[in-house]
Amino acid sequence: MLESLRIARGVIRSLSIYYGGARRPDAMDRLYGRFIRPGDLVFDIGAHVGDRIAAFRRLGARVVAVEPQPALVKTLRLLYRRDRAVVIEAVALGRRSGAVELQLNIDNPTVSTASEEFVSAARGAPGWEGQHWTKRIQVPMTTLDALIARHGMPSFAKIDVEGFEAEVLAGLTRPPVALSFEFTTIQRDLACACVARCVALGYARFDAALGESQNLVHGQWLDADAIVRWIVELPHAANSGDVYATLA
Repeated sequence: MLESLRIARGVIRSLSIYYGGARRPDAMDRLYGRFIRPGDLVFDIGAHVGDRIAAFRRLGARVVAVEPQPALVKTLRLLYRRDRAVVIEAVALGRRSGAVELQLNIDNPTVSTASEEFVSAARGAPGWEGQHWTKRIQVPMTTLDALIARHGMPSFAKIDVEGFEAEVLAGLTRPPVALSFEFTTIQRDLACACVARCVALGYARFDAALGESQNLVHGQWLDADAIVRWIVELPHAANSGDVYATLA
């Protein structure tokens, strides 16, 4: 009973954070409107409580939302149960199909992860105090390539999976026109590896947004070397952000 109450409280906390603020929807629409047009297919990988789904739908996109956390899957199905343009995939993504162990932070589900390295990097790091991953569950896992084969090629894919981004990109061989992946300053090497994987897939132009600002930092496209230098030179307090990559 206590665990169920903590899970519910964590979900409510996330709903308040990610759906709160009058300016957030406008900022997200401006950002994602650079990549998405009405009728496009978009993948939201690590959909959490679905605030990005809402932005993609406002822009007229069809959405495949990928989320492995059972409590969040229930939340997404409640929020989008009447929207036939939203498909919810209750799976994790990785480099192969099968299963993976998910470490749940039931008080703060936004940082639940399938990455042991992410949990280790967060342990004791400034800004990550008080975070605890107290429950482990097995969840099904598929690949981005398999998702594309099932639903079609998206015009944009957002990847936010708490330190598992490189594994998701490893399961992709047919790149969308554009994608984003989250990074943290506690795992800069992982972010640089994700940039390298994007280059191998054919991505040539990069920019980034810090935290939940929804604003591209540079306002112009950088090459891979420049975005890697920017990631490496960020102060630790920057904490996290998203790198955006396009093929041309």
